[in-house]
Amino acid sequence: MLYLWIKALHVIFVIAWFAGLFYLPRLFVYHAGATDPVSDARFKLMERRLFSLMTLAGVVAVVFGVSLLVLNAAWLGERWLQLKLALVLGLVVYHIYCGHLLSRFADGRNAYTGRWYRWFNEVPALFLVLIVLLVILKPA
Repeated sequence: MLYLWIKALHVIFVIAWFAGLFYLPRLFVYHAGATDPVSDARFKLMERRLFSLMTLAGVVAVVFGVSLLVLNAAWLGERWLQLKLALVLGLVVYHIYCGHLLSRFADGRNAYTGRWYRWFNEVPALFLVLIVLLVILKPA
């Protein structure tokens, strides 16, 4: 029963983390096009708050994920899980890079256009599709 609770909480926090991973780059799209100081300040505040919440969700999702691995250590030998963990590591790198972009916006040093952020915003969707396929299909 404990395993199912941990699994449910893992999924809940993964969903919350992905919500942030989808929304923060979308805020960057709009922020990159903002020209007035009021909008700039509003986007900086929204981005900072969202990044804090999505970081918390990501950390908790990883903690519950590691807990699942501790309870099922034999899974570590499974190729699908190794690939999933590599993708999760990629998501963590993406998350950290979002924090870097956020700090560039905060310092007034954004180097990208709204169009670039629109493409950047698609990256977590690709990760999501691949991770869900691996978890559900568990290919050998």
